[in-house]
Amino acid sequence: GVRAKVIAAYLHATGDAGGLGFKLHDFGFRGVSSVETAGIGGCAHLVNFLGTDTMASLVVAKKYYACAEGCGFSIPASEHSTITSWGKDQEVDAMRNMLELYPEGLVACVSDSFDVFKACSEYWGTQLKDKVTARDGCLVVRPDSGDPTTTSLKVLELLGAKFGTVQTAKGFKLLDPHVRVIWGDGIDYDTLCDILGNLKDKGWSADNLAFGSGGGLLQKLNRDTQKCAFKCSAVVVDGVERDVFKDPITDKGKISKKGKLALVKTEDGALTTVKGPRDDDVLVDVFVDGALVKECDLASVRALADLGPLEALPLPVWPRVPENGAAAAGENGRASGVKAAVSKP
Repeated sequence: GVRAKVIAAYLHATGDAGGLGFKLHDFGFRGVSSVETAGIGGCAHLVNFLGTDTMASLVVAKKYYACAEGCGFSIPASEHSTITSWGKDQEVDAMRNMLELYPEGLVACVSDSFDVFKACSEYWGTQLKDKVTARDGCLVVRPDSGDPTTTSLKVLELLGAKFGTVQTAKGFKLLDPHVRVIWGDGIDYDTLCDILGNLKDKGWSADNLAFGSGGGLLQKLNRDTQKCAFKCSAVVVDGVERDVFKDPITDKGKISKKGKLALVKTEDGALTTVKGPRDDDVLVDVFVDGALVKECDLASVRALADLGPLEALPLPVWPRVPENGAAAAGENGRASGVKAAVSKP
């Protein structure tokens, strides 16, 4: 998926892409229209990533894609009510409680219930610092509001000042291994590009950060997201095959492909659609006249979606630049309103 490509490209450029599978977590169950929507969209997420809180996706993966175990994973994590129910003056006690309940392994704690910057510098970085660094595991600090680009950077800077940093082999700053950050608010393709581009520009490795995405991950799309359409391209009339296509004079972008088609790989490995039939057609029949003729398991789908050599993945252009050549600055100086330049599958 395009999100996996963006995250992998920045991990490769600034650190280590080995943890890619856990860099985008599915928070989307509560933000979609049905359990079925959650299951289908969540299972699609599991093609590229391993982190999920959408239980319905595991049911779909097991029932329809023969994934008995290892489909997806999660970690202990607080949410706002489990912190705010302690009261504002006891927020640090709620955070301490999370560390004591989970003395080892990964644990995530929402930290913006009142003042995320105070939480990073005074609570996690001062009052609870010894507990954090004594754990056999990693605390994942979760800011969940504010401008994603500027707030994520400030959180890293505050945590870095308190816990210290090292340099990755690529020369970028990396937090002490006892602490990381997850950003889970307003994540889509553009905000991913903004956050990761800004962090790289300021000398921070993408390894410091994971992302969570809700309804924008599972349901914020339609057939025009990637110009997807199903159209008739050939018919047989009185025993004679006939090409079917449209070519509107008012919009040449809507020309449809005609005739029997095949999907083949070019010499450089890219996929392209050509006139068929072809012996090298990579498409196979899955449904024929309503009958399932080929079973697909999750492992084989994941293999097909493998990103290939990471050095071949392009970094998106950042700041994102509109057609007039000037960086588009939105609220709080965040680039907005334009797409980053990276190819989508």
